[in-house]
Amino acid sequence: MCPKPSTVTLKTKLAILSVGLLSFVGILVETSMNVTFPTLIKTMRVSLDTVQWLTTGYLLLTTIVMSTTAYVLKRFNPKPLFLFAALVCLLGGILCWLAPNFSVLLTGRLLQAVATGISIPLMFQLIFTYVPRNQLGTYTGLASVIVSLAPALGPTYGGILTSVWSWRAIFVGIVPLLALLAILGAFNISGKALGVGDKKFDYLGAILLAITFTSLLFTFNNAGTHGWLSPNFGLWCLWSIVMIGAMVTYAIKGRRQLIDYSILKLPILRLRLFNYFGLQFINIGLSFVLPLFAQTVLGASAMTAGLMMLPGAIVGAITGPIAGRIYDKQGPTTLLTFSAIMASAALLLFWLTTDYFTVIIMAVIYALLRVGFNTGFGTAISDGSTRVPLPQKSDQNSMFSMMQQYAGSIGTSIMSAVIAGYEIHHPTVTGTIMGSKLDFLLLFVLAIAILISVLHVKRLEAGQN
Repeated sequence: MCPKPSTVTLKTKLAILSVGLLSFVGILVETSMNVTFPTLIKTMRVSLDTVQWLTTGYLLLTTIVMSTTAYVLKRFNPKPLFLFAALVCLLGGILCWLAPNFSVLLTGRLLQAVATGISIPLMFQLIFTYVPRNQLGTYTGLASVIVSLAPALGPTYGGILTSVWSWRAIFVGIVPLLALLAILGAFNISGKALGVGDKKFDYLGAILLAITFTSLLFTFNNAGTHGWLSPNFGLWCLWSIVMIGAMVTYAIKGRRQLIDYSILKLPILRLRLFNYFGLQFINIGLSFVLPLFAQTVLGASAMTAGLMMLPGAIVGAITGPIAGRIYDKQGPTTLLTFSAIMASAALLLFWLTTDYFTVIIMAVIYALLRVGFNTGFGTAISDGSTRVPLPQKSDQNSMFSMMQQYAGSIGTSIMSAVIAGYEIHHPTVTGTIMGSKLDFLLLFVLAIAILISVLHVKRLEAGQN
């Protein structure tokens, strides 16, 4: 690998832009679908537990694909990887646009999951490879805006199109954009893969990880369908524990490794990964709960529910790059501490004011949450990338990207299961209120845990000095 240049060339900027926008489209559509759930439940005659697989299944497959990218990014050159991802995303978009039933719609979304699973790690790989250290925070801040703005903007995009035309318009709008991105990337993405030497792909590791992650999602899906005290939930819990044990044992003792798990021996990297995972869990969890609450409880339209998220999306888009520049100058500690405090405060407000919610109250608190989220999200992965040497950066990138996506998948599944579990014993509106309130409390506890992790890193670094 050639040493990093001292400046970022225009061609590199356009390469990062093309991969970044492909990632943006994939994530945008993911949360755009959340506001269509009430419509799809009626028109396609499916339950909430079923329709949420448009998000959960998408994020699960994205996670599984990302788990392979530590190998894939070393094995294949960036340009063919990007063109494959763009083509698959375009095909999935057309399939969703024309879908006659839920199964075809889900298939199209899974194709797009494959594309996003490749494009997000590829975007960060280009940044970590071609952006000089003194600009790393700025560029990862911009990349984090792409990853985090899309979930916040998605409900607005989906809500407007669903109200004005149809949920199918979500896919009509992205098809020409995907074609243009493919052309932009084809002319600007270059570079060679590091190579894998004699290393073979870890098929068994990929299968074990896929089964384990899928088992966890089905575990919480059964809680929502049958109740948290049901035998179904208990049996799935036992099965998931067995699979987690098998995966951990294989990761420690296996001769091949899907990802170089040895990087997790670094305490600060583990804590930064938890920070990154936790923030995305909160982010995607709220993008599911808030539009659902607005439509089910407050009677808001899909457009109103989407527009409710827009101020937060704008605030987050402004905050991310500013946080990146501050990181380049001052480091991560102050930013991550502020991020965790803001997220905790916003989630506490969500929990305390649930019974008094209006669309405006939800929008204001969500905007506060986005300040905290975007301050810490890019900072966590930026700082994590500095903790490993160059040969392990693709492993670190793959692990962070994988866990970020799984955070969204498991977050949606748990948030949905909590609400669905209450709806088993209560009317829909009452169950949604009670379930949402518990969801906010769970997310608040997670935010406090993130704050504790940040303070612990500070203590570790003080001890090293």
